[in-house]
Amino acid sequence: MPPEIHLFDIYRSANIGIFLKTNDKFCLAPKGIADTKSERLRSLLKVQVVHASVADSRLLGPLTAMNNKGIVVSRLTDDDEIRHLSESTGLNVQRIESRFTSVGNLIAANDNGAIISDVFGEESAKEIERTLEVPVKRMRIGTFIQIGAMISTTNVGALIHPAATEDEITIISGILGFEPEPATINGGVPFVNSGFVGNSNSILVGARTRGAELMILSKAFG
Repeated sequence: MPPEIHLFDIYRSANIGIFLKTNDKFCLAPKGIADTKSERLRSLLKVQVVHASVADSRLLGPLTAMNNKGIVVSRLTDDDEIRHLSESTGLNVQRIESRFTSVGNLIAANDNGAIISDVFGEESAKEIERTLEVPVKRMRIGTFIQIGAMISTTNVGALIHPAATEDEITIISGILGFEPEPATINGGVPFVNSGFVGNSNSILVGARTRGAELMILSKAFG
């Protein structure tokens, strides 16, 4: 059965991917989020909600990357935050010592593979591969390095920035296990992950997402 698609907002913002990160078992949400929002996330995504911070920030989307096997976090994450994530999820949590701190904007991963920005060096790529336990492909889309912001993926489907070429989509398909659909979110935003939070159970998209965009989402994840 394909995942259901729901409109969602957080802090009255349609940019839900900035604040939330999920896999099939856990949703990372900012500390202090309203109980009603936490309960709705738990119910829609069918996950345990883990209230967390990274670098004392609620911007969990850009500062983390995850699949069902591990979590990669920004080098700005402190030891207590890593300990909390590890104890709350039981997953391996790895801090990437890179000068590029927004790892969530640079990594797109599911349980088949990970596409990572080519700004990461070989050692960082190996750490990401070990943590997420999947093959890693370093690349960019056109001139863009923000792979994680341009691809939204679960274990059943994916979206990609409309600027991606057919050759790039073919490469990405081989890593993720299926062909991502070119799409926009929130009424024309091409950096799809800013308004996307999804897993194998449900897809949440920003409340400004339009009907035509929802149709593409249904195709991508149906």
